[in-house]
Amino acid sequence: MDRRAFVAAGLTAGVAAISSCSRAEYKSALAAKPTGPASPRSAEASKFKLKYAPELGGYEASAGKDPIDQLKFFADEGFSAMFDNNLNQKPPELQEAIAKQCQKLNLAMGPFIACAEFGRPTFVLKDNKVRESAITKIKAAIEVSKRTGCKMGIVVPGQYANNQEWAYQTANVIDNLKACAEVCEKDGFIMVIESLNNWINHPGMFLSKIPQAYQICRAVNSPSCKILDDLYHQQITEGNLIPNMDRAWEEIAVFHLGDTPGRNEPTTGEINYRNIFKHIHEKGYHGVLCMEHGKSRPGKEGERAVIDAYRWCDDY
Repeated sequence: MDRRAFVAAGLTAGVAAISSCSRAEYKSALAAKPTGPASPRSAEASKFKLKYAPELGGYEASAGKDPIDQLKFFADEGFSAMFDNNLNQKPPELQEAIAKQCQKLNLAMGPFIACAEFGRPTFVLKDNKVRESAITKIKAAIEVSKRTGCKMGIVVPGQYANNQEWAYQTANVIDNLKACAEVCEKDGFIMVIESLNNWINHPGMFLSKIPQAYQICRAVNSPSCKILDDLYHQQITEGNLIPNMDRAWEEIAVFHLGDTPGRNEPTTGEINYRNIFKHIHEKGYHGVLCMEHGKSRPGKEGERAVIDAYRWCDDY
């Protein structure tokens, strides 16, 4: 399907059919959409209500391998954001080219990984080497931020220690984040700490719940330390997504998305993303929601299924 076109007749019929339907009916409506020639559409008229951010590199079947072409594809499909977890690993000249194109297309940039610790206890320790290593990584992330204008970086504070009381570990995480935040504040850079599930993807991680992240951010007490609320991880770990979101709202800076089970696009699992997006929109959220998930189907068909799912969930 032409990426600059929209199946107008299919949308009209689909919206009417799915405005109050179940997810099974939604899938039937998508399957019944006509696939013939489409009419041109206005990109402005097709903008999503929220800043859902496709992942750079995740839509090569539709847009090709060139990152600049992928960004154009995102904008043509009505997205107003993008994200790249590995932006910091790209050559500086490519970082700058991506940032320039995002600015041209008015695409906001979601956070990249600044300091992600896996496989061992780090931030939970009272250890100068751990702190120095974290600060070094944060300083490198700030340089990426200066080149790209992306003001957020993801921080994962490592695993918990089995030989130390939990309260001491929490205090050490707070102290280490405070030291990093002091470095960030000078440049207006924001660390977003991410809670990860211990059940499926990341066993042994210290930070796993939103109330825990909220407690830490309140203690760090810095505009440079906020929460990344990954709804995929939090549905597995604790559920209660909207109430936890509301209670931690003042500390949440960005979202990651993904349905469960499967970690694919919305409508493929148990999370009611249409209601969640409506709630987030009504709260006046203007930040980025990173589409950090896989696809339920391969190739162009799978990429189109993701976009269609977001269209449906955004229709509230």
